[in-house]
Amino acid sequence: MQAIGKYRWTICGLVFFATTVNYLDRAVISLLKGTLTTEMHWDDADYANVEIAFKVAYAIGLLLAGRVVDKLGTKIGYALATALWSLSAVAHAFATSVLGFGVARAALGVSEAGNFPAAIKTVAEWFPKKERALATGIFNSGANVGAILAPLTVPFIAEKMGWQWAFIITGALGFVWLVLWFMYYEVPKRQKKLSQAEYEYIHSDKDETPVLEQVKPGVSWFKLLGFRQTWAFAIGKLLTDPIWWFYLFWLPDFLTSEYGVQGTDMALPVALVYTMSTVGSIFGGWLPMKFISNGMSTYRARKTSMLIYAFFVIPIIFAQLAGNLNMWLAVIIIGIAASAHQAWSANIFTTVSDMFPKRTTGSVTGIGGMFGAVGGILLSAAVQKNLFVHYRSIGKIEIAYYIMFAVCGGAYLLAWLIMHFLVPREKRVEV
Repeated sequence: MQAIGKYRWTICGLVFFATTVNYLDRAVISLLKGTLTTEMHWDDADYANVEIAFKVAYAIGLLLAGRVVDKLGTKIGYALATALWSLSAVAHAFATSVLGFGVARAALGVSEAGNFPAAIKTVAEWFPKKERALATGIFNSGANVGAILAPLTVPFIAEKMGWQWAFIITGALGFVWLVLWFMYYEVPKRQKKLSQAEYEYIHSDKDETPVLEQVKPGVSWFKLLGFRQTWAFAIGKLLTDPIWWFYLFWLPDFLTSEYGVQGTDMALPVALVYTMSTVGSIFGGWLPMKFISNGMSTYRARKTSMLIYAFFVIPIIFAQLAGNLNMWLAVIIIGIAASAHQAWSANIFTTVSDMFPKRTTGSVTGIGGMFGAVGGILLSAAVQKNLFVHYRSIGKIEIAYYIMFAVCGGAYLLAWLIMHFLVPREKRVEV
């Protein structure tokens, strides 16, 4: 019997690298908040506005990116997105005002939106269903690695070379990825390095057929929005994506406000949270694969795993109370919640390729991602902006964090219940 090759994991490694760079680029600004507040004379409202500019552009970009990736294919679509977001990241170094940063963040948001539609489409093309959650968990852990690398590098670069170089150096990494992408990537049908045995294994799912690339015309957004499966994914993202945005943009501020952690001292606690998240992302992809291997249906394995992860987020409600005893208790509880989020994320993304044909995965992922970004915008504009500005002005910022941690704790169970109501049983979409 011919051994199955492992070239698909090389592709997974490329997607992991891209996701790492993607999150590294977007995390830089949160670690420079104190520096930019001093140099640009920002307040919390200014920072929230810059954050909102990113999210609005990201939401628009996700809706467009999915269609572009489905139209151009993963090879060109992914490369175009990465080139544009790398240029946008570098452009931050030349901003001299809140408006300038808002424009740079908007450009970064609209271009970074291409990562996840392209990544999910790549996984759908290169992995059979039973391995997709694991592959997604591995590449999705790049978000955590990027968030780990940021506090370990950005404060030191800013301190030694100036804050501008933090944006330039991290932004330039995307161009390194582009070289590797064009060296190693091609769709399975055209990839000469892929063995016949591995090709057949990749396409072993009985309800899916191999595709060369974009062999059929795209499906309209309106038609996709007519499926309950699209709404299940979109609402799940709407309710849970904003929680990750909250960790990414406000964790450094929480540590500064509550415990006086600043500058390079931020590296260890922030890195610990995202190191834990990396473990959660990979475990989150492994658990449903284990359930499937033990005879559980794919859909039931996904939903069971996601319910387990939703329960693991709940303790974050008590993070600040624990932090009153010791900062590291709060950091660990936040790390567990962030880890559970990434495990959840690895599975909710995979539901798209489980329920939809490959030629629509980019578009559906983009629609769901747009809903997630809209949720982030609403949380920032309607809740965080008012909470943090108001309570900081009266010297009671800890109340704002109590409220936000309570929101985090309940979001995933609510999302799971709505998704279960919309799609109680496995049903693959035919378009």
